[in-house]
Amino acid sequence: MNKRQKVLLVTMLRSTSLINKTIYSKDKKDKGKMTGRFVGMGILYFMLIFYSFLSCVGYGTFGMISAIPLTMSASIATLSFVFTLLKTNGYLFEFKEYDMLMAMPFETKEIVSCKFLYMYIKNLPWMLGISISMLVGYMIFARPGVLTVLMWIVLSFVLPMIPTVLASAIGALIVAIGTRFKFKKLVQAILMFAFVLFCFSFRFIIEGIFRNNQSEDVAYMAAEAVNKAGKIYPPAKWFENVILNQNILFFALILVVSFAIYELFFVLISRDYSRINSRLASHSAKSNYKMTKQKKRSVENAIAFKEFRRLLGSTNYLVNAGMGQVLTVIMVLVVAIMGVDKLISVITNGAPVSKEMILPGVPYILFFLIGMMATTVCTPSLEGKNYWIVQSLPIEKWTLYKGKMLFNLYMSVPFMVIGILVFDIACKASVVTLIVSLICGLVLCARSTVHGMVCGIKFMKLDWENDIEVVKQGTAVFIYLFPNMIITMLMVVLLIAGSFKINGTILIACITLIEALITAGFYVWVRQLPKK
Repeated sequence: MNKRQKVLLVTMLRSTSLINKTIYSKDKKDKGKMTGRFVGMGILYFMLIFYSFLSCVGYGTFGMISAIPLTMSASIATLSFVFTLLKTNGYLFEFKEYDMLMAMPFETKEIVSCKFLYMYIKNLPWMLGISISMLVGYMIFARPGVLTVLMWIVLSFVLPMIPTVLASAIGALIVAIGTRFKFKKLVQAILMFAFVLFCFSFRFIIEGIFRNNQSEDVAYMAAEAVNKAGKIYPPAKWFENVILNQNILFFALILVVSFAIYELFFVLISRDYSRINSRLASHSAKSNYKMTKQKKRSVENAIAFKEFRRLLGSTNYLVNAGMGQVLTVIMVLVVAIMGVDKLISVITNGAPVSKEMILPGVPYILFFLIGMMATTVCTPSLEGKNYWIVQSLPIEKWTLYKGKMLFNLYMSVPFMVIGILVFDIACKASVVTLIVSLICGLVLCARSTVHGMVCGIKFMKLDWENDIEVVKQGTAVFIYLFPNMIITMLMVVLLIAGSFKINGTILIACITLIEALITAGFYVWVRQLPKK
């Protein structure tokens, strides 16, 4: 890395550092938001470290210490790949400072390399958390030598590189293919949906392998899965040889291959990098365009339509906001074609769970897919540096917020209604249960809309350079997502377990009433926000 790359990389890291923002920000509210984000990330980081260490304890207890190195390398590879794949489009392509950077005395390879290293460094603390915690667990049971420990630590910094490069290459390929079509962002989103769903399906493939395995020992099954992962991803197996056999040749092989793939990737992508970005920035128009009578919409519907156009204009936003709806459609098709019993059997690994048991939890099961990402969490912040234009429009803030909330209802209600109808009919629910479930689903959609709006306004972030900072990393998303996810999972368990003692329909009705009161509270809250 030369001096110019170092300057560029350090500038990027400093400008986005939460620590810098917390130290130098003069706004007490901003400091409070940053502190809250630090606390939330600290909790997640602790949970990741604790889980990683606990897995080593499990392996050590069952006398399977030799499986720890392969498990660690496979875990880091998987997380690095997933974290990078979902960020590539926003960090490597279409970032706002692209024109400014390309006008500066930087080579294309230097800019791409710095963007890649930025993603790598941002993910590195999480990867090191897994590696060091599992190293501690391994040391407790295996008591390795100093050389083994040193090689483990050195390779902890190198192991994320290959999966990060592979994810970046796939992301770049998706972007490059998408630019060949008229509707670039939509095609990119479809390709990303397809790839994510393909990766998601691997879970069921692995479970299918286990169902053919007669061993019921979870630890041995996990070790077998990791061993299969080592065959698919050779560097993980190389790391196992380094640690178990103190093999210096494999240690050198990991280093050489990692840096060779790193250099090869940037040599290849630099050739077409400017061309891809130029295509992304271009727009097509019909040569035979004719002026027709324009449709008249209400102000709220016009704002909702504007939000729809913005959704189609951002691949990251479209993938993040639409994945739940896509999964809902897939589940509905599976239920309609194969039956609800087959779906339950696949998800629960053949556990004795009947469709009557899950019936009370259907609204929350669908809400787990649809409501985990409310568009209202992001839309206030996505105004970004154009916020002053919104402020100058001759409309009230409340009207603007109503339009944004209306768009989220358009995104969630149809999928919720169709999902409940298909599931409840497949489960042979009574008419009363179906109606109560539909009301519950509608209330949940309304609650996610107003709850997301509160989070989006209270934790608005307008000074972003990349929409990933809002869509995936924003404080509003974090505050909304994780408590909502935990509560939703608890509610599914509560409804299913409670239906054994209380009539399921009555239980859903009671929960719906509570949710309606919570929704009303959030509505009153968001109604007061435009006045502040």
